[in-house]
Amino acid sequence: MTSHQAHPRPPRARRPVRPLAAVLPLAALLIAATGCSSQEADTLDAACAVVLDGSGSGSAAHGFDAKAKLDATIVPFMKEQRCRSMAYAPITSSSKASPCHADDVDLDPATESTDDVEAVRHEARVQAVLAAHRMLACASRTDGGSDVLGGIARAAETLGSGGGRKVLLVVSDFEQYDPEFGLTAKSIATPEARGKSVDKLMRSRGVPPITGMDVFPVGYGMNRKAKPSEFEPFDAFWTEILTKRGKARVHDDYRR
Repeated sequence: MTSHQAHPRPPRARRPVRPLAAVLPLAALLIAATGCSSQEADTLDAACAVVLDGSGSGSAAHGFDAKAKLDATIVPFMKEQRCRSMAYAPITSSSKASPCHADDVDLDPATESTDDVEAVRHEARVQAVLAAHRMLACASRTDGGSDVLGGIARAAETLGSGGGRKVLLVVSDFEQYDPEFGLTAKSIATPEARGKSVDKLMRSRGVPPITGMDVFPVGYGMNRKAKPSEFEPFDAFWTEILTKRGKARVHDDYRR
């Protein structure tokens, strides 16, 4: 990352200090995940969003444990991708229509010349993690469907079409299963079947507006990795949607 000197920013009203007990657990998570630095001066240039799978497959008991995956990746993601803001989207049976909502978090708040910029950004990241937890909890309380494509589209629409880097963290096993479409091993087993499945999903939902965005999956295909005969067509299905049709750049950095 390129270092720049911090510039003074317009004065702003100071926020009231929140109770320390509410901050300590998440602050510990942030420090443990990223270390502590007093020389934070990097330019934050990315509009970011996190998509959170609240379906049954994202539970610790029955799936890949979405909360554990979120906690392991969100802080490194925010720092390494230089996120200046964070938006949120759920994955439920109807992700775009879901009432689950979390306000965007400004990860680069205005500071005064005497402020510790890293401390201010650190507090903003704490707020971002809290908001992600609230979104995941809300999504987990809904019915058990998994409209992965709708969650990605909702997040991309939230980021908008303006200039600058746009980055998505998608915490999901990518098992698309909603009232209108079910992703099964048989439905994508052959190139012909896979093409029909992609066309069916695209006809009803459209291509998500992710052109030029960077997409970082977490938990991708976890229930299929043990069987190459299932994972390879699964991967080809999503590659067709995200990369070939959606024209996004998909990365493996947090695919764990």
